Amino acid sequence: MTQLFRVPNGGLIDRETAVQFAFDGKSYQGYAGDTLASALLANGVRLVGRSFKYHRPRGILSAGAEEPNALCELRGGARREPNTRMTTAEIFDGLCANSQNRYPSLNFDLLAVISLAGPVFSAGFYYKTFMWPASFWEKLYEPMIRRAAGLGRAAPAPDPDTYEKATAFCDVLVIGAGAAGIAAALAAAHTGARVILCEEDFVAGGRLHADRRQINGYAASQWADTALADLCALPNVTLMVRTAVVAVYDGGTYAALQRVSDHLITPLPHQPRQRLWRIVAKHTVLAAGAIERPLVFGGNDKPGVMLAGSVRTYINRFAVRPGTRAVVFANNDDAARTVADLAESGITVVAFIDPRPAASEFLRASLATSRVPLITGVVDHASGFSKLSAVHVRTENGKLETLSCDLLAMSGGFMPNIHLTTHLGGKPVWQGDVAAFVPGTLPPTMLVAGAATGEGGLAAGIAQGARAGADAAHSAGFVPVQFPAAITVLCTDDDALGFAPLWHVDGRGKAFIDFQNDVTATDVKLAAVEGFRSVEHLKRYTTLGMATDQGKTANVNGLALMAEITERTIAQTGTTRFRPPYAPVAIGALAGHHRGAHFRATRLTPTHAWATGQGAVFTDAGQWKRAQYFPAAAETDWLDATIREVRSVRASVGICDVTTLGKIDIQGADAAEFLEHVYTNSWKNLAIGRARYGLMLREDGFVLDDGTTARLSDDRYIMTTTTANAARVFQHLEFCRQVLWSGYDVHLISATEAWAQIAVAGPRAREVLRKLIDPAYDISNEAFPYMAAGEVTLCGGVMGRLFRLSFSGELAYEIAVPARFGQALAEALMAAGDEFSITPYGLEALAVMRIEKGHAAGAELNGTTTAHDLGLAKLLSRKKDFVGRVMAERPALTDAARPGLVGFRPLDTTARVRGGAQFLPPTADATAANAQGHVTSAAFSPHLGQWIGLGLLTNGATRHGEVLRAYDPVRGNDTQVEIVPPVFYDVQGTRLHG
Repeated sequence: MTQLFRVPNGGLIDRETAVQFAFDGKSYQGYAGDTLASALLANGVRLVGRSFKYHRPRGILSAGAEEPNALCELRGGARREPNTRMTTAEIFDGLCANSQNRYPSLNFDLLAVISLAGPVFSAGFYYKTFMWPASFWEKLYEPMIRRAAGLGRAAPAPDPDTYEKATAFCDVLVIGAGAAGIAAALAAAHTGARVILCEEDFVAGGRLHADRRQINGYAASQWADTALADLCALPNVTLMVRTAVVAVYDGGTYAALQRVSDHLITPLPHQPRQRLWRIVAKHTVLAAGAIERPLVFGGNDKPGVMLAGSVRTYINRFAVRPGTRAVVFANNDDAARTVADLAESGITVVAFIDPRPAASEFLRASLATSRVPLITGVVDHASGFSKLSAVHVRTENGKLETLSCDLLAMSGGFMPNIHLTTHLGGKPVWQGDVAAFVPGTLPPTMLVAGAATGEGGLAAGIAQGARAGADAAHSAGFVPVQFPAAITVLCTDDDALGFAPLWHVDGRGKAFIDFQNDVTATDVKLAAVEGFRSVEHLKRYTTLGMATDQGKTANVNGLALMAEITERTIAQTGTTRFRPPYAPVAIGALAGHHRGAHFRATRLTPTHAWATGQGAVFTDAGQWKRAQYFPAAAETDWLDATIREVRSVRASVGICDVTTLGKIDIQGADAAEFLEHVYTNSWKNLAIGRARYGLMLREDGFVLDDGTTARLSDDRYIMTTTTANAARVFQHLEFCRQVLWSGYDVHLISATEAWAQIAVAGPRAREVLRKLIDPAYDISNEAFPYMAAGEVTLCGGVMGRLFRLSFSGELAYEIAVPARFGQALAEALMAAGDEFSITPYGLEALAVMRIEKGHAAGAELNGTTTAHDLGLAKLLSRKKDFVGRVMAERPALTDAARPGLVGFRPLDTTARVRGGAQFLPPTADATAANAQGHVTSAAFSPHLGQWIGLGLLTNGATRHGEVLRAYDPVRGNDTQVEIVPPVFYDVQGTRLHG
């Protein structure tokens, strides 16, 4: 028989739906509605893992996301998922779970011998040991430590499942669907506000399903079901279970992880495993409840030692007896409810151990009803090996009594779950009367209600939630209404609030504070002795609170002990920062669809289909697919195609898609002033209908990007950037707009994808365009000269923009139309240029022509060059300030000895030089010390009939005519080259002005 520890009736499980699952290769049975933890407990499994450092036997401590012990690997193969909390994992047919951090098996772990060497592995042991000999670290010490310690194994193959990202907007976000959260959602929803209620559990209701409480004469669980049904019936409410809000960001933005299919063996078709939500809320109510604290005493980590509130959860929600013979050790009256529930479920309660000198009347009455003896004292230590067998109690008169038991329910009070209140820098505040950190400065538009405030009981929590929900909705612009009946007149049973702090019992054995990192009370004492008394030093020296649970069950006990040792208050000692995420998030969820080919989504130009039909060979240009060259029927080599394309453009006309150039629409009364600051040259004097070349620097004085910007009207400009730097430039401009000059009336829109843009270059370019541009627009050389720009219509009224720009050194234009007309524009240009043998050309031909013309591009704008290096120092205005001006004038950046832009050509006209070759003196040894620069770009020039290129050379501007070696050790070339000016073609610029 299985499930021998299942209570015959009750709970939220579906006893009609049996579920078969396996743990460490052994088959078990549970019910729908079970977690892996509850199902294992129902089957009598107490040992579920081994501790991180000492490999001590560990059992289930809690029943929620704060669980530090019961971590396992779920599934297998490519779907293997390590470090999953058994307390939150729902069971399903075919579930395969395995314990982790043990060898060779859970029951017989050879690495448990480490526990015998506990003094060696104390806090900071890795800083003090394994230091000699140094060569042993990589060969012996590190592999040994990694084998001994670790939290699960990654999957051996790519994850076959998918993950999604989504965005939701609401007026009020409620975090936590316990009593306070339900009340807040109801109050807000009845004002008409859009409400999203997020609950990380797969059942909403929180502790209303875990405790036997009364609300308005009904069971608390029944009240929760009724209230949730009312919520779900409202069209403006979205209830999201299995959804943990894990991070808070600026602007009312929250990250939430939804476990869409984690409760299934494989996701349903077209469903992700998990979905990461970006929730944007006008106002928020945090009703995340509180986390029960463990007590710190010797052996408090043994399987069978559990949190008292979690014991009630397993009994009442999951109908499971966590043991047969129990002792309760608590410093508060709330644990009296555990006694009553234990007795009601048929578990023998041996005693209630209370460290307080005088028990409250509530506690005495409760114990009398259950006929459980009260012992004033503390648990000195617990004993047992793979599971708890006894606790040893030190009574108030100093005697040591042994109580036989297999379950110890402990409670050290409650810590408000305030993690999300601190993610924007808010600091918690220590509140002595509740002995807990409570919310301090909250994120903007956030309110806190219920147990997360650290105050009040059930009735007070519901009232707080209702008020917070109504206030949040009112702040979002909705008129408060009368509270719905479910949260108006409330009568609950008595709240048990009596409490006295107990931070540490100085007894026998290891007393654990942080279960997940094996941090003991002794480790905290050692940190204090060795000077690591700051909370941040304590955290890093001992690893206290550094695990995946962010110190949920450990932090306060550790900080309180340090305060006691250093004779400070807990408020003076302080607390460390909680950082997002609140709960672990799979990397797959963070990536979403951005994996494999979708990691950087392929972007196609509007003419991609047309170029494919022309036989184009494509290459990757960032995320874009761009035509590299268009081979003719008889051409088998890319160079032959490139030479033909260049000659066609130089002789007649060609077209090239330049859509991928960044296009940024800049508008506003201060647009010109803004450009003055971000560009190095002047812009206020740019006439409407004209374009200008511009240079942009980073704040450190190095070149960020170059491009042209056209002025279309008094307050509107169109900026173009290089393809590679389009996103980077836009980010830079937004930083300047929002931070450096936030008072300017200027707005930016990235319009790269909105417009298809095609370059038309060559002596016949104007004749081709004249056939397309509507007659109302004069594009003659006099009316539309070089660097002219303006809006036009073409082909009988299609809106477009025309720019007289040239990257090829020829008469050239760039014509832009809305992206949907891109392919039609390419086809129309080809038809118009048919009589001139118009030729499409790709990136290779474009690169050849720009090198012949001496234009610096991506290889030269590599993030390490300055305006002086590129021969563009004249663009650095002396009459104004701009980003990077001061830093650009540093002596090291203006030194004439810096590598400057030069051209070169091999002395042997048949020799080929490639990018990356190093410039060396003719007789110098081929060493890095003798290198004086390098080749940045190289190409075969049809104009000169040989290979040429551009490069950066020390004192380059003064070395024209000098002969050097272009040494390329990677490809085995060593070629003599002559250094020449960087412009090889049409030096006077007469062709582009024609």
